[in-house]
Amino acid sequence: MRRLKNPVTYCLPKIRFFHHFISIPINKNYLKMAQPSKDPTTDFADSSSSTKANNDATTTPQKNAFTELMKPKPPSPPKKDHSQRSTHTKTENAVLIKDLYPKATVHLLLLPRSPTHNLLHPHDAFADPQFLSMIREEASSAAKLAAAELSRIIGPFSKSNKARDEAMDLGQIPYDKLPPGRDYLKEIKVGIHAHPSMDHLHVHIISRDMRSEKLKGRNHYQSFCTPFFIELEHYPLDENDQRRSSRYHNGNLRKDFVCWRCGKEFGNKFSVLKKHLEEEFEEWKNE
Repeated sequence: MRRLKNPVTYCLPKIRFFHHFISIPINKNYLKMAQPSKDPTTDFADSSSSTKANNDATTTPQKNAFTELMKPKPPSPPKKDHSQRSTHTKTENAVLIKDLYPKATVHLLLLPRSPTHNLLHPHDAFADPQFLSMIREEASSAAKLAAAELSRIIGPFSKSNKARDEAMDLGQIPYDKLPPGRDYLKEIKVGIHAHPSMDHLHVHIISRDMRSEKLKGRNHYQSFCTPFFIELEHYPLDENDQRRSSRYHNGNLRKDFVCWRCGKEFGNKFSVLKKHLEEEFEEWKNE
């Protein structure tokens, strides 16, 4: 009589073989039952805390969206008044402030107070002869202040100012007899952008050097170093003046970069131009 194989040993290899191809679902409840039970004291603490949380949830009133919306809002912190912080001078007709994002060593903004003109485009505002005359007078005073500030900053490095500085240090020569020094007023430009970036009418009083960490792109440079920048002395513009044309000025902004001092061309390489401006600044301040 043929002997029967042990069913366990006979099936085991086959089970191992199919184990690689079949995933047997496992009841997770069996795994939980196999785990050791928690400390009874821990279970009691957990149950009491969960009961307390449930009681808090039932006693805490639900928030209503409309009620939250209509609740009085806490007072917001006072806004920083940049104009007060950076105010240079005030007159009856205008306020002179430091530009918060200067594009050169000295950069001031002249803001007229006239409610009739302060929201007009410069072309329109400066068509008023009386208003233009007042702005020129204010801008002239502002340019002198800017020149004095520039002298304070770069004067100690200027070769053309050395004899005057030495004579002033001696203190024995009358002021009107001092040697002529560097004319810093010639290093200051006064004018406006053909398309201003602010609604409030403003005049730029800026040094020529264009050296600033705030100078970060094409428009920053081209808006001061192309005909996009219209000097105040050129106003009023004729009705047919091409500087009234938006197309003309958009073309100015798209021009290749040219150094304001030496005339070297840089194409569209702004980073190369900016490095060059640092070198030019060192030579310019030592003049």
